[in-house]
Amino acid sequence: MKSARHRVILFLLALVVAARPGNSAAFEGKQAPVQLIWQNPGAVESLDFVGGPGGRSGAPKPPFRFIEEDASGTSPKVKVKDARGAVWSVKWGEEVNSDAFASRIAWASGYFVQPVHFVPRGKIRGATGLKRAKDLIGKDGSFTAARFQLRDPRVKFLSNEDWTWSLNPFVGTRELNGLKIVMMLTSNWDNKDARDADRGSNTGILQDTVQGRTRLRYFVADWGGSMGKWGNVIGREKWDSAGYAAQTPEFIEEVKDGIVKWGYHGQRTSDATQDIHVSDLRWILKYVGRITDAQLRAGLRASGATPAEVNTFTGAMRARINQMRSAARPQPLPKAALNSRR
Repeated sequence: MKSARHRVILFLLALVVAARPGNSAAFEGKQAPVQLIWQNPGAVESLDFVGGPGGRSGAPKPPFRFIEEDASGTSPKVKVKDARGAVWSVKWGEEVNSDAFASRIAWASGYFVQPVHFVPRGKIRGATGLKRAKDLIGKDGSFTAARFQLRDPRVKFLSNEDWTWSLNPFVGTRELNGLKIVMMLTSNWDNKDARDADRGSNTGILQDTVQGRTRLRYFVADWGGSMGKWGNVIGREKWDSAGYAAQTPEFIEEVKDGIVKWGYHGQRTSDATQDIHVSDLRWILKYVGRITDAQLRAGLRASGATPAEVNTFTGAMRARINQMRSAARPQPLPKAALNSRR
């Protein structure tokens, strides 16, 4: 009997083959699903970083009613229903700020994320029988510093299917390389994929239907390991403005023969850093490069950042984007090449 990992790989291979032109017969007369990893975000400089992808009107609305405790993952979580009937996964721990903010950077760059909001305080009614979350929700239902992530019933998370950074329908495209750049821009060192299913993959596929056609959206499911220091198990951090700023000068090491060399070190370093071209930088800058400092500050405040963190993170991320601009400029020809033209 094939292992779960083998089933994942076989599924991915089938998708890659089916995605090629002329292979629609593999779907036995059915329309092949639309496979996406990116969509044009539009006027990036006009996006609301407070509301994020779900908008301010879609933010969690109290009162919150307890549904159940969620035992998955490493952080305490519960599911609740808000006053509008929307279902949310509520999470506590060191990732709540970074997940809220970094996912907004990904969204503004055109990548798919689930709506996430940082809620500084509130009450959850009817929370009983708690285990991991028992010390985070008071007897009166009160809580502080939580991340609310929407569970849209129109969207299905394909829990039995996944993808890897090196095996997916978008390998070699500017869209996939752009996602890698955004991961490094936010210092998201937790870039596990389907090969890490036993430890918890942070890649995933969302399925929904648009105008009668199935859509598969490839996305990074968790941005919690970001906005700190990349590195090995001992050195890396989450939501650490000083560490993020300190590593910023190492963000881009050099450009050689049109290939960008990065300082990033994550769970899968080579998959994140290899074969990213200057042309990929120029493309993603059409979107990341339009994010304003005002948007960064608004998104950071909405994610629970202190005034000092707002200033440090904003300055450091702007410095990283400026490094990208410098690296994307045409490089001067070496002297030997100049002499040969004379």
